[in-house]
Amino acid sequence: MHNEGYSTVCGHAVIALMHFAVDYGLIKTPTSPETQINIHCPCGLVKNFTQYFNGKTGTVRFHSVPLFAFATDASVSVPGYWSITVDISYGGALYAFVSAKKFGLDVNKSKTRDLVDAATAVSDAFKSQVKLYHPVSEDLAFLYGTILTDGKDAFSEEPTANMCVLADVLCDRGVTARIALQYHKGLIGLNQTRSFKSGAIGSVFTGKAIEETTCGDFRAVVVEVTGHAHYSGSGGFLLR
Repeated sequence: MHNEGYSTVCGHAVIALMHFAVDYGLIKTPTSPETQINIHCPCGLVKNFTQYFNGKTGTVRFHSVPLFAFATDASVSVPGYWSITVDISYGGALYAFVSAKKFGLDVNKSKTRDLVDAATAVSDAFKSQVKLYHPVSEDLAFLYGTILTDGKDAFSEEPTANMCVLADVLCDRGVTARIALQYHKGLIGLNQTRSFKSGAIGSVFTGKAIEETTCGDFRAVVVEVTGHAHYSGSGGFLLR
């Protein structure tokens, strides 16, 4: 959940939840070296594999629902920037993609406030100018957010950075939709792993397209993302 409701899927939340499910005994009989846990998200079934050895959890990887590039090189008129060319990709939700350089920004070094303002301007313009649809569910036919990238879309061994801005200026990562987009453009192949760095905090997830499939009339891929989550605290609610 977030400050405007809930996500149709969130990769980092899925990874965190899988750690929690094993560590806190929701999964009664975890298996080594991995425990498979399937979770139904609003966008569909996500398969998860949590490392488990000697009573401890490790890295989590998950397999996405079918993902696809919705459109490439779409133009939107953004106030103050004239026409901006963006790509739209589905990663459990629909996102607009644009290089931060088009706004004179660096996704790794610019102020978060400036990056958020640029991404929000794209999202606002996009929602008023472009009609979206989803081939399977009308509930998913909306722009969830805008992902600013470092523009390094061609495959490299070095991490590429992005920042996803959604809801009421919430910052996230956005890996699955970007892999689907890069695969659609022929920039990565099946089982070719890329590293994706969060422009906000610098942590890294890895991802790869592992299987071709379809989603309605769209050519799609299943994406595997691997990462780790860390506990930062605990809390409780008392119902009176």
